[in-house]
Amino acid sequence: MNGAELKELALEELEQKSRETRDALFSAKVKHATGQLENTAMLKNLRRNVAQIESVLGEKREAVK
Repeated sequence: MNGAELKELALEELEQKSRETRDALFSAKVKHATGQLENTAMLKNLRRNVAQIESVLGEKREAVK
């Protein structure tokens, strides 16, 4: 998802997406540590996705206040 698509999501949807992405990142890190992860570029992409989601979440939380 890109930034524009993320900004269209509701706060609850963003929080759920953040949890899902963080879970996927954790799973990928475990696989990487055990040598089972074939696509190591996925780690970078997942970290970037988490950062994008958290940035949009922060913006939305500030707008609510």
